[in-house]
Amino acid sequence: MIKIFQVDAFTGEKFRGNPAAVCLLEEEAPESWMASMAAEMNLSETAFVRPLSAKTFELRWFTPAVEVELCGHATLAAAHVLWQEEVVAEQEPIRFQTRSGTLGAGRSGGWIQLDFPGDLPQETEPVKELLIAVGADAVYCGAARFDVLIRVASEQELRSLTPDFNRLKLLQPRGVIVTAAAASAQYDFVSRFFAPAVGIDEDPVTGSAHCALAPYWSGELGKTALTAYQASARGGVLRLKVAGERVLISGEAVTVLRGELYP
Repeated sequence: MIKIFQVDAFTGEKFRGNPAAVCLLEEEAPESWMASMAAEMNLSETAFVRPLSAKTFELRWFTPAVEVELCGHATLAAAHVLWQEEVVAEQEPIRFQTRSGTLGAGRSGGWIQLDFPGDLPQETEPVKELLIAVGADAVYCGAARFDVLIRVASEQELRSLTPDFNRLKLLQPRGVIVTAAAASAQYDFVSRFFAPAVGIDEDPVTGSAHCALAPYWSGELGKTALTAYQASARGGVLRLKVAGERVLISGEAVTVLRGELYP
């Protein structure tokens, strides 16, 4: 039997944050099976974890539509499950081998801290069709490795966006990050993430987007330690630290269900 879990990531409360499925594999699985499993789960990401050594694991992520190269919340969920199930001792670090290189996970102040590659966006000219599809008036546009980043004038404007997902799906290979300075002193910035091209209209909390958001806002605010809120309907909190070319992304996680897959 294959163990499977559903974990809400970037939250300490069930039914908030971003849900991810985590499958613990004992051996390599066919890619077609993983794609079908992710479609069956119908969550923004399903993570497949296979041991390579005592503390090193292969990690792959699938949306209901495609395999992706980098995912934060499902990595957080995978680390949470490995510690919870005592596959790895709770205070021991974990290494994941992925399509984006080696990623690390460890404990930091009771939260899970991920070590991800930084991805400072490069400023670009606004694309009119993209702004129309998102429904945004940009004060900044940038291009990161996977996504376009759009900054809008206020958190209120960000929260009121109602994108045309059918139109947006035709314009971007992965997704669009929209961000603004936070209205509350509790956070440094807020964001939303739209990715209909990979089967996710709006992702609740997107760890990988903060590989671009953290260095961008670090430069804007002149600080390396940041607190962010992703302003989706479910919402989620991330603590961030820019460390050279890496971004340390911290969050909480809670298990919602545990089960077994029939062969």
